[in-house]
Amino acid sequence: MSALLRPARREDTAELLRLIRELARYEKAADQVETDEAQLASTLFDAGATAHAIVAEQGGRLVGMAIYFFNYSTWQGRNGLYLEDLFVEPEQRGAGIGKALLARLAAIAVERDCGRFEWSVLDWNTPAIEFYESLGARAQSEWVRYRLEGEALQALARTASQGVSE
Repeated sequence: MSALLRPARREDTAELLRLIRELARYEKAADQVETDEAQLASTLFDAGATAHAIVAEQGGRLVGMAIYFFNYSTWQGRNGLYLEDLFVEPEQRGAGIGKALLARLAAIAVERDCGRFEWSVLDWNTPAIEFYESLGARAQSEWVRYRLEGEALQALARTASQGVSE
């Protein structure tokens, strides 16, 4: 049975959250999912939402998703498309759903004149790495990704009002 790809809708929120939780379990980070249905619906579907989702639907249920947003390259002077999460249920893998989701995102990137399409993958996720490389994607090993969250984010934000002294 083939899957239908379509933009996610607000009524998909519960199923999207289920897929996000499945992805987190697969990535050994189930305890790190903090969002709930209300927050997910708001950030994906309310006016001004900057994140978007495409889903793969099969037999009336979601079996895959791609959540993405647009970033910007100062060097290219163009937007880029960043894939935050890609997930296909394990029993559906190998049927072309992941490739179809990525192809749809590539088409969106081209339609929007994006200069690049990027994502991250855990270094131990060999099946995903091999899949991405089979599509022509290449690792950007010269870059190290950083993250501020929690108290470190709050602490830096508190210094914003201090200004710059000469």
